[in-house]
Amino acid sequence: MTFWIGVLAVAVGLMISIALHEIGHLLPAKRFGVRVPQYFVGFGPTVWSRRRGETEYGVKAIPLGGFVRMIGMFPPARETLSEDAAVEQRLRSRGIRGWARNVAEDARAVSLEEVGPGDDKRAFYQLSTPKKLAVMFGGPVVNLILSALLFTIILSVIGLPTLATSTVSRVMPCVASATGETCPDGVEDSPSALAGFEQGDTIVSWGGTPTEDWADVSSAIRSGGTDPVEVVVDRDGEQVTLTVTPALVERPVYDAETGEPVVDADGTQVTEEVPYVGLVALAARERQPVTAVPGVVGEQLRLTAGVVLTLPQRLVSIAQSLFGDAERDPNIVGIIGVGRAAGDLTEASAESGFLSQLTNILLILASLNMALFVFNMIPLPPLDGGHIAGALYEGARRQVARWRDRPDPGFADTAKLMPLTYGVVVLFLGMFVLLAAADILKPVAFT
Repeated sequence: MTFWIGVLAVAVGLMISIALHEIGHLLPAKRFGVRVPQYFVGFGPTVWSRRRGETEYGVKAIPLGGFVRMIGMFPPARETLSEDAAVEQRLRSRGIRGWARNVAEDARAVSLEEVGPGDDKRAFYQLSTPKKLAVMFGGPVVNLILSALLFTIILSVIGLPTLATSTVSRVMPCVASATGETCPDGVEDSPSALAGFEQGDTIVSWGGTPTEDWADVSSAIRSGGTDPVEVVVDRDGEQVTLTVTPALVERPVYDAETGEPVVDADGTQVTEEVPYVGLVALAARERQPVTAVPGVVGEQLRLTAGVVLTLPQRLVSIAQSLFGDAERDPNIVGIIGVGRAAGDLTEASAESGFLSQLTNILLILASLNMALFVFNMIPLPPLDGGHIAGALYEGARRQVARWRDRPDPGFADTAKLMPLTYGVVVLFLGMFVLLAAADILKPVAFT
């Protein structure tokens, strides 16, 4: 049940994020006088809708996006042909070039169908370049603001778990990864269980060295090796001395700067033997000042942009893992993987309490909103970045004409990009199917 609560919470949060993204387009469009016939969250058949003024607001059955339909997205063709000439031109169109021309003409026709009498100045293409940019930037910027707001709540309101104390949260019963209440046959009792540690013990000193937080404890364990060591703990106000003998276990090696696993020339995970006791620290929540948020948001933006910029090779890697023996890239998942992450992390943090579950859900939503911002800024139609690129091109061309004292070149014929739009849509559908298959057949482990 906890799993599905996490999935539902993230699904609702994602739908709200999408709805607010579309409002980011809707409000400036209406402010600048553009007529907006429809505002919908989702795609496919309409589940619910209601008209307010000239705009129909509603929800559709497939919750994988949303749209704001504005009249006159594409300007009319510069050269107007008679109806007979247009039909003749279409009949003579051959090959890819002819198909592209016809697709552009169809897009213009559909775009201008709703531009009726009195709407000449209310079409999107009539907006100035700054206003077009405000409308198209509005959606992604809302996602960026939402991401920053969610990170602010996580860092400065709830606080993140930190190992700022030396208190024991859990005593592992067995060596290495065994986590049951009793140890399976052949698995040794953990050194901490043998030594008599109890949940709630606060470690005062380790081998005679005072410990103030868990970093001190970890450092003392690693430097002490496997020799027996005396540990003083505070247990219900009384100091108790325990003797523990750490065991050696193999652990993977991680790069100190990137946090990525270290592999050798053959691609094998590098491991090392380290002293193991079997104590889990009690994480105390610590709130960060609001001034720490911009740095976290900037780092998340950098990491997300890095993933998006390397998306093609990452998708190739995922295809190789799906159809071969290569390991799955854990940094990119589809909508199914996001749902699995929400459920797994919510379920895994159930013992830690509601705040831990809430933090995990908010972290997922903050990351998703950052991904929506970065992804939508890709300068390809039909993404917002494609419309932004078109508006910038139009504005730059007009500015150059002014500098050279030449006539206004007019609106950029962005309808010519429709063939590219169809190609991008096909690629995105392929990516969606690939990630869905990988999420099902080779899922990423989130706990």
